[in-house]
Amino acid sequence: MESSDATSRLERSNHTAFIDENVLYVWGGYQVVSGDDAVLPSDEIWQCDLDSGAWERRGITGDVPPELSGSCGSHLNGTLYIFAGCDPLGYSNELYSVDLAEQSYTWKKITNARGTTPSPRSKHSCWVHRDRLIYFGGYGCKTIQEVRNTSSSSFIVEETSWTAIGTTYFRCWGWNNEVNVFDTHTATWSMPETEGPAPAPRGSHASAILGNKGYICGGLDTKELDLYCLDLETWTWTCFGLPPSCVPLGRSMHTLTPTSDHTLFLFGGLGIDGSPLSDAWQFDTQKKEWTERTHPHSDKPRIWHSACQGKDNDVVVFGGSRNFCILVDTVAVLRSPCQHHCKDVFIFQTQPYSIARLCEDLIASNAEDFGEQLTWLPPKLQKRIYKRRAFFSCNKPKLTA
Repeated sequence: MESSDATSRLERSNHTAFIDENVLYVWGGYQVVSGDDAVLPSDEIWQCDLDSGAWERRGITGDVPPELSGSCGSHLNGTLYIFAGCDPLGYSNELYSVDLAEQSYTWKKITNARGTTPSPRSKHSCWVHRDRLIYFGGYGCKTIQEVRNTSSSSFIVEETSWTAIGTTYFRCWGWNNEVNVFDTHTATWSMPETEGPAPAPRGSHASAILGNKGYICGGLDTKELDLYCLDLETWTWTCFGLPPSCVPLGRSMHTLTPTSDHTLFLFGGLGIDGSPLSDAWQFDTQKKEWTERTHPHSDKPRIWHSACQGKDNDVVVFGGSRNFCILVDTVAVLRSPCQHHCKDVFIFQTQPYSIARLCEDLIASNAEDFGEQLTWLPPKLQKRIYKRRAFFSCNKPKLTA
């Protein structure tokens, strides 16, 4: 059991999260401490047993990455990969991995990769497909020569200023819509040529994968949310041109989570008016339509949170900021000094539960009514019931006079 001081580090935004065997893993992100952004340590990872609700902190040794913000984390075959982001020296394009199947966790910096490593960036996303990490978009820097060799539609220069990263001098800063692939078997980078109507350069968007297709949406200052799909076999883009009245509000810093083989679940984000959102939508890729979903968490707006596909296609939301606000006037765009980071886990149910799960939850949530009868259960079922009992005990409301 961790101390209250340690568990306070669970409060975070813009972190990496994934679920494996009903355990939620959380790494990185940042908090606001005394009004300043404080990036959280790279030498630890937190694990939450979603059956019991218990958290555990695990240390990571080895080639520990610098403290990163805006990096992109991906989970593949038991290994966590972290690529790029901003470190104390500026933007990064380094790749790290840690095997979470090992008894002791050890970071490894991947230095022997072949091919051309993507330019430094942050606020990008990743699809995991057939043992490949497929990165899209983000904000970062390029050399003048790289910009000359890049299509103006693939990299939008936002500003120019000199900076040195290692021995390389970068001049141009901006948004991209590049697709970069890292093959984890051969440790090789490549950039496939895509076809079709590519999305505009962007960052802070949301992405998800269904089968052989990767989806991205948002990340632009547009009134309506756009949605694109990339076929990860033919590298062909498709744009879903939907009527403005039938799509969610434009946003960034939101999440997109698969909930079946043909549905995606969108939650939260920062709206174009600068306020955090708490709405939820489902996109049906077969019907090509959005449907707004009613839910019990409308009082929990979130940005820079995580949302993972859990057991029974639940959407498991963790962390994020609930009152981040962008203040816009005629002179400047400012971030509100008041920002509250969260450490709660809450769940969206997207389909009916099985009779078995309903019975287990009913027994666990009313365990005191069953008493000694719980010991009559088979050992494996008894263990699950006791774990769920701990979960419901932690989450039962406490009545005060």
